Amino acid sequence: MTITPPATAVFETLESEVRSYCRSWPAVFDRAQGSRMFDEDGHVYLDFFSGAGALNYGHNNPVLKRALLDYLEHDGVTHGLDMSTTAKRAFLESFDEVILKPRDLDYKVMFPGPTGTNAVEAALKLARKAKGRESIVSFTNAFHGMSLGSLAVTGNAFKRAGAGIPLVHGTPMPFDNYFDGKVPDFLWFERLLEDSGSGLNHPAAVIVETVQGEGGINVARPEWLRALADLCERRDMLLIVDDIQMGCGRTGPFFSFEEAGITPDIVTLSKSIGGYGMPMSLTLFKPELDLWEPGEHNGTFRGNNPAFVTATAALDTYWADGQMEKQTLARGEQVEQALRTIAAEHSSEVVEHRGRGLVWGLEFADKARAAKVSARAFELGLLIETSGPESEVVKLLPALTTTPEELDEGLRILTRAVRDTV
Repeated sequence: MTITPPATAVFETLESEVRSYCRSWPAVFDRAQGSRMFDEDGHVYLDFFSGAGALNYGHNNPVLKRALLDYLEHDGVTHGLDMSTTAKRAFLESFDEVILKPRDLDYKVMFPGPTGTNAVEAALKLARKAKGRESIVSFTNAFHGMSLGSLAVTGNAFKRAGAGIPLVHGTPMPFDNYFDGKVPDFLWFERLLEDSGSGLNHPAAVIVETVQGEGGINVARPEWLRALADLCERRDMLLIVDDIQMGCGRTGPFFSFEEAGITPDIVTLSKSIGGYGMPMSLTLFKPELDLWEPGEHNGTFRGNNPAFVTATAALDTYWADGQMEKQTLARGEQVEQALRTIAAEHSSEVVEHRGRGLVWGLEFADKARAAKVSARAFELGLLIETSGPESEVVKLLPALTTTPEELDEGLRILTRAVRDTV
């Protein structure tokens, strides 16, 4: 596909140098539908990026769009802070009936603000308040957000450096298989907790992603997660699961921790919880942790009622009958097979393919190769990004509603992009 340089002068003149995705995808996008995006010059792109996981149900999903338009046309409340509204009531009722009760989860629901990092900040504050301690344990290659509290439990050196001040009260521990299986799980963590001379303050909580998305699609084993949950219980630490990118069905089940059979004390959700790509986040926690004073954590845009509407429509449409999980796992097998074939064809260049559900990564020995593959895929009409500490992993995040035919098309493009960048 021939790409004509787009008219980007206004972006380059007025917008900050901080912009990033537009540098990888030099197009001016005009509209989007399902798993396709269209630029203003008429080029069509298959989207395996899905708004960094915020569009699990695709672009402009017709069911969600209809619910949103109906709500707006009837002058439904748009901005509501934390006031009670009919849209919020409908969401809470649906979330309880469709998601929480079938999984026997007794969580209180907090609307901390519209972004994932705000949900994490609320979780960290609540954990410290509940336990009366400051220290939080996180894991190598973790990513939890870009505000200061979230950065303190994020591993990436480049992102941490942007804070400009010391990031304190966070302690990193090795993620699953960090030592390639040569060291028993939690050996170092347990030893530090036992040793009064270790210098580790007793943590209030441990925060973990079951699959590290930005960290390189690092998948924690269910047995590792169960051992972590047991460690937290034995050592009086709260377990926080950051499900911002991997929740809402990305790994198959609605919550990514379901496969491990654990029940975290606190869970953060954002990105696709709103369904339509609109800002919304949740912090869920066990009832005994609901220790907040009124207004102790708040935000002007924590009551995004249009997002409540589309979130409710997404839950009722895709999660009430249990079929979405089965569909996602089946399509994940389709992706895995294609990546296995690519890895076999380029066995000396591909380190590993890994993932769960519809989140997958392809790691290259030549760390610069992933960016070249992503760039070539864009030229061929596929949007994919990179992840990992050195951007060495090609990351696939197709919408859960992507059809098998679209998956095949995108995987063929990826196969060609890998071949073309030899």
